[in-house]
Amino acid sequence: MSTLRYITAGESHGKALTGILEGIPAGLKISSDDIDGDLKRRQGGYGRGGRMKIESDRAAILSGVRWGKTIGSPIALMIENKDNKNWNEGMLPLADAEGSISAVTRPRPGHADLAGAIKYDQQDIRNILERSSARETAMRVALGAVTKRFLAEFGISVGSFVIQIGSQKTAVKSHEMKEKELLKTFAQAEKSVVRCPDEAVSKKMVRLIDRAIKEGNSLGGVFEVFVTGVPTGLGSHIQWDRKLDGKIAQAVMGIQAMKGVEVGLGFGMGRKFGSEVMDEILYTPVNPTLSKGGRRGGNVWAGFSRKTNFAGGIEGGITNGMPIIVCAVMKPIPTQRKPLRSVDIITKKSSEAAYERSDICAVPAAGVIGEAMVALIIAEAFLEKFGGDSMTETRRNYDSYMEHVRKF
Repeated sequence: MSTLRYITAGESHGKALTGILEGIPAGLKISSDDIDGDLKRRQGGYGRGGRMKIESDRAAILSGVRWGKTIGSPIALMIENKDNKNWNEGMLPLADAEGSISAVTRPRPGHADLAGAIKYDQQDIRNILERSSARETAMRVALGAVTKRFLAEFGISVGSFVIQIGSQKTAVKSHEMKEKELLKTFAQAEKSVVRCPDEAVSKKMVRLIDRAIKEGNSLGGVFEVFVTGVPTGLGSHIQWDRKLDGKIAQAVMGIQAMKGVEVGLGFGMGRKFGSEVMDEILYTPVNPTLSKGGRRGGNVWAGFSRKTNFAGGIEGGITNGMPIIVCAVMKPIPTQRKPLRSVDIITKKSSEAAYERSDICAVPAAGVIGEAMVALIIAEAFLEKFGGDSMTETRRNYDSYMEHVRKF
């Protein structure tokens, strides 16, 4: 059984989004400010839709935290949907409100609309699109922010940046970067409206989004998530469902509109000889005096290192001390301002797909969501490895293991 569990609830235009995170040890310093920063980052990015002008997401901590510290019980969070007030009776749970707004009967190609309506036997597609909407990811970002705060206590950092929108792509190669380079690239990307670290390419991306807006179209792209300071030994090789890269891939693919995930060089490995993509192992004797006071995490305390990181920090389903690199591709937003062809599920007549207010490009926001999902998986693996009901106990277990790594 996992030591970390999380779940979300709520509809796009319902009263609120809620989430529960169980398994964070007692004694972690946390506040709403630690969460709201990532919620704001998720709402940013050039190409977002009108919903972002309505919402200003903030997380309310309902349980699990007292006087600024976790107490070991489940952490419950809530994010108000401010747009709910504009829907009157349209999203009420009361039976008397049925029929207060028109049913959605024209499914949008590329969405869960038609498959979901058939699966759950719904004649109003709104009962599907409200939950399948990417609005739900706001709560995942909130829960992920808590785990990022936890991981930071052990020198682990999680970040992301956009490397492609539509046909515009930067030449940034994360698998060739050391930890400091990744963090520097992340800082540069945070200055960009499309969260791309390449200033020249960022401008081209903006122009491409402007074109999509003018044409009533949408754009997808590619983002990368990295994790630095990860100790060797998270995950396992002994069963398929314990492999860390497998868990990460599932978590990232579970984000709305994702269609592919790579770890490290990923698909690029299929175009190379083995001798070109295996990360050769090096060893440098560790200075015992310096190692005791060194930064925690990664392979800093161990004498083992790699010249390259084509594996993306994971070998055999286990972290190897190098930065974790995850790449994901997001398809263009299916909702089009110039609707595509569809069929009305009631009349069965050909018609235009329904239009719901939507983004033109959400790749910059998707990177922030990717950070949250990867952080949740890394925190889960971290607690599986080190356990602890309190931060003091977890720290003690971690320090003991890192001493073993140093001496290995």
